[in-house]
Amino acid sequence: MSASEPSREHLPIADAPRPSATSLDARDQEPAFNPVQPLNAPAGAPNVVLVLLDDMGFGASSSFGGPCRMPAAERLADGGLRYSQFHVTAICSPTRQALLTGRNHHSVGMGVTTEMASAAPGYTGIRPRSAATIGQVLNGNGYNTAAFGKWHQTPARDVSAAGPFDRWPTGEGFEKFYGFLCAEMNHWYPVLFDGTNPVEPKQRPEDGYHLSEDLVDQAIDWVRTQNTLKPDSPFFAYLPFGATHAPYHVPQEYRDKYRGAFDHGWDRQREITLQRQKELGVVPPDTELAPWAEGVPHWDELSEEERAAAASLMELYAGFAEHTDDQVGRLVDALDEIGELDNTMFVYILGDNGASAEGGLGGTLNEHRFATGIPDSAEFINANRDALGDATTHAHYPVGWALAMNTPYQWTKQVASHLGGTRDGMIVHWPRGIQERGGIRNQWHHVIDIMPTVLEAAGIPHPASVQGVPQQPIEGTSMCYSFNDAEAPDQHRVQYFEMVGNRGIYRDGWMAVTRHGTPWEMVQDGTRRSFDDDRWELYDTNVDWSQAHDISAEHPEKLRELQQLFLVEAAKHNVFPLDDRMTERENPKEAGRLDLLGDRRTITFHAGAKRLTEETAPNVKNRSHVITADLEIPEAGADGVVVAQGGRFGGWSLYLHGGRPHYAYNYFGTDLYKLAGEPLAPGEHVVRLEFTYDGGGVGNGGKAVLSVDDVNVAEGRVGATIPYYFAFDETFDVGVDRASPVVDDYPPVDNAFTGRLRSVRFDLADDQISDVADEQARERFRAAHD
Repeated sequence: MSASEPSREHLPIADAPRPSATSLDARDQEPAFNPVQPLNAPAGAPNVVLVLLDDMGFGASSSFGGPCRMPAAERLADGGLRYSQFHVTAICSPTRQALLTGRNHHSVGMGVTTEMASAAPGYTGIRPRSAATIGQVLNGNGYNTAAFGKWHQTPARDVSAAGPFDRWPTGEGFEKFYGFLCAEMNHWYPVLFDGTNPVEPKQRPEDGYHLSEDLVDQAIDWVRTQNTLKPDSPFFAYLPFGATHAPYHVPQEYRDKYRGAFDHGWDRQREITLQRQKELGVVPPDTELAPWAEGVPHWDELSEEERAAAASLMELYAGFAEHTDDQVGRLVDALDEIGELDNTMFVYILGDNGASAEGGLGGTLNEHRFATGIPDSAEFINANRDALGDATTHAHYPVGWALAMNTPYQWTKQVASHLGGTRDGMIVHWPRGIQERGGIRNQWHHVIDIMPTVLEAAGIPHPASVQGVPQQPIEGTSMCYSFNDAEAPDQHRVQYFEMVGNRGIYRDGWMAVTRHGTPWEMVQDGTRRSFDDDRWELYDTNVDWSQAHDISAEHPEKLRELQQLFLVEAAKHNVFPLDDRMTERENPKEAGRLDLLGDRRTITFHAGAKRLTEETAPNVKNRSHVITADLEIPEAGADGVVVAQGGRFGGWSLYLHGGRPHYAYNYFGTDLYKLAGEPLAPGEHVVRLEFTYDGGGVGNGGKAVLSVDDVNVAEGRVGATIPYYFAFDETFDVGVDRASPVVDDYPPVDNAFTGRLRSVRFDLADDQISDVADEQARERFRAAHD
C-alpha cells in the first residue's frame, strides 16, 4: 500500500488527517488547503453486476444445454466462461445470505428461509454484524451500490413500517433498493419498496407492466446515472429476479413460442438435454443420467389429460425463463451502449437452487393450495389452459419437469444431498480480466466463493472490522485463479451441504450424501423419521460426474471417513441441531422465534397501515377473532376496502360494495364465502365481524357474523380456512387491498376505502389450534396423495 493509499482493513475507512491553520487570514494560509477528496476504489477496480435467477435447474437454460432459450446467457457465456461445477445451498434465503456474505449459510444464521427461522444459532434468520455483506464492503471502498429485485434476507418480524431497517437492503450496504423482501412475488401486481418506502408500479398489466421488465428498467436507469455523474467510480449492481420462481407470470407471446415444444415429455427431454450438454462441453462425454426419483411417474405412465396439463405448464415455464433472460439482455445492451461492458465483471448465476418440485406430481394453478396438501386435477389445469401465465393463475409445473430441468442430476430444490438441488449453471463475463472467450471451467466452486472473487478482482482486502465489529473469516475461495488457467487445480476442496435434514459432504471429488425428506411433501404426515435411520450414499464424481452410481457398499471405509468429516464441518458451521420441520416452522411459536405482535390479543390499527407480512399482522388463522371497524360514511356514500389480508389465491376481506358492508373469505381461489348487509347511511358506524372457529384441528371452518352498530345483519358458515400461510406475495393492508384482490367485487389496487376510516381493532381469542398437533390436516394430506 502506497503512502497515498488509505488503509482498507477497517471500514469505514478513516478520514485523512487534516492540515492545521497557519494564519489568521485565509488569504495568507500556507500551504493552501485542498478540497476533501471523495473515497475512491482501488485503481482499476471493475464495475460488478451480479444477476441471480430463482428456481432454475442446471439443465434448464440453453446456455447449459437446456430447452429454455436464453440468448443473453449464451452471449455472455460465449464472451466469457461457463462454470460447470458451481454450487448453491438448495433453497432461497440461505443461498442469498451465503452469496452476499461469502460465508456458509449456517455460519450467518440462515440455515433455512426467513419464514422458517428458529432460535438455534444457525437458523435465526438474522445476519450477524460480524459478517458484513459484499454491498457494505464495496460501498465502504468507494463503490456505488444498488439492488433490484428479490431480497428475502430481512428477518420476517422486521418487515413493517416500524422496522428496524438495519437488515433491509439499504441497511446492508446498498444505497439504492427497488424490489420486494419476501420469498416470491406476483409479477403482474407486485408489492414493492423503493428503499424502505412502499411504492406502486406506475403502470398496470393492461398497460404492458411486468415486474421483471420494471426491475431492469430501474437498474438501467441507475447504471446510466452513475456513469453520467461519476464515470470514474465503479458501481455494483445486484439484480436478483423473482423469476423463475412461481408464480409463472409471463406475457402470452412468450408462452406461445413453446406451443407443442414439450409434448415429447420429461424422459425424452432429459436425453435431449444431456446430449446438448455433452456437445457444449459442460459435462464430460461419458456422463450418464442419474437415477429417476422414486415415486415420480414416467411420461408414458401418465394419462392423455395429465400429459396435456404437464406440457402446457412446462411451456409456460420456458416462456417465463426466456422473458427473464431477455430483460438481462437489455441490461447487457445498456452496459455496452455506455462503453462499460468490457470493464464490468458480469456474474450470471442461473438459479439459487435446483429446479423446484413444489408444484407436486401433477403441477398446480395455485402453489399455496398445493402447499397445504390440496392438488389440482389435470382436468382442472386443462380447463384453465388459456389463462396460464395471467393474473388469475399462480402456476407451478410438476415434479417430472423439475427433474428434467436438473439434467443430468437427481433430485431437486430442498435436496441439498444431491446435485439436482445444489448444482447450477454460472457464467462470468469480464473481457478486461478474462482472456479466453467461450471457455469452460470445471473447477469446483460454491456460492460463498463469489464475494472473495469480486474483492480480489477489485483489489480490496477482506476487512478485519466493519463499523467497529471484528469480522468472522470469509469462508469462500476466490475463483480468480481459474479465470485465465483452465487447468488450474481446484482450490475449493471441502464443502458441506445441509437443508431441512438433507445432508452431504464433498472432498476432492468424493461425496457422501443422505436424503432425509421428499420436497413435494410440504405437509408432514405425522410420522417422524429419525436422522439415524437415513441411508448414506457414496459417489466418486471424479469418474461419475452425475452421481449415477452409489458405491457405498464397495467403499465402506471411505463412506465412514466422509461421514465423520460431515460431523466436523457441521459442528464448525452451526448446522446442529438438525431440524426437518417444514410447515410447523412457519408458525413463530412452533419454530421458537419472535414475531412482531407476540402474545398481544388486542391490536388497533388506523388508516394507512399497509404492507404487513403474516408475521407482522394479527394472526387470525385457526382461532376465533373479532374485527371491529369504526367508520364514517360521507353524504355521497362510500365503497372500498376496510381491511384485507391475502389476495386472489387465498385471503379474506372486510369491505363496502355498493355501499353495503361485506365480508369475504377466499379459500385458495376455489371456494368463496360471503356475507353482506344493507347500505350504510351517512354518518358514523361500527362494522363488526365475529368469527367463531370450529376447533378440532387447523384449517377447519367456523361461523361468521357481520353486524352494524351492534345489530346482526348477516351470518353464515365458512366451510374451511387457510391453515398455514395466506401467501408470501400478498400482504395485510388497512384501508386498501394491495396486489391481487381477495374478491372480484372490487378492482386490483384501485380499491381504497372512500369514507373515513377511524380505526380497525382486532381481538384474538385464546383458542388457537397448534398446527403440529393437528392429525386432521395430516389425514387430508395423506388422502390427497393416496
